[in-house]
Amino acid sequence: LFCAFTGRVTGTEGRDMNKMLYSVSGIHNKQSKTQLKNALKQIEGIREVGVNQTTGTVQVQYAEPATEAAIRNCIENSGFKIVYE
Repeated sequence: LFCAFTGRVTGTEGRDMNKMLYSVSGIHNKQSKTQLKNALKQIEGIREVGVNQTTGTVQVQYAEPATEAAIRNCIENSGFKIVYE
């Protein structure tokens, strides 16, 4: 579906935070949802991860030093695929 920048907010620590929404294939069950969520939370700077198994979307809120490239790599290296349409 997409990989979209959804906004920038100021976090509680005064840092600018970004939100990204990804359409991801391969989230088939609760175990894969948890696996992806845990993998993303290992990236320094990730503040919040929401995985919707029903819609196959992943929303990530992050600040530096996390980057969009690191998030994409983590998703794909964890065995999932970002869907671009």
